Amino acid sequence: MTLKELTENTSTKYVDVRTENEFKTGHVKGAMNIPLDQIQYRFEEITGLGNIPVVFYCRSGNRSSRAVGYLRQMGIENIYNGGPLEDVQFYLN
Repeated sequence: MTLKELTENTSTKYVDVRTENEFKTGHVKGAMNIPLDQIQYRFEEITGLGNIPVVFYCRSGNRSSRAVGYLRQMGIENIYNGGPLEDVQFYLN
């Protein structure tokens, strides 16, 4: 599934894995903020994880890639690396 298709799906959720301070500078409307260093402890907070599409994003795509990789190793599906915040915002606007 492409990022464009994911952003067109109204059930898609967004998780920002940047730091809290980065999140405060701007984020996708309605996105959760779970910094990468907390993802292993807090991923269960993501409602619908595995059942509905969840896009992870960060500043460059590196941290979101690591978050998605970790969760896939846990057997969680229907998760996607959205890459940089700007890419996700581009398709949402």
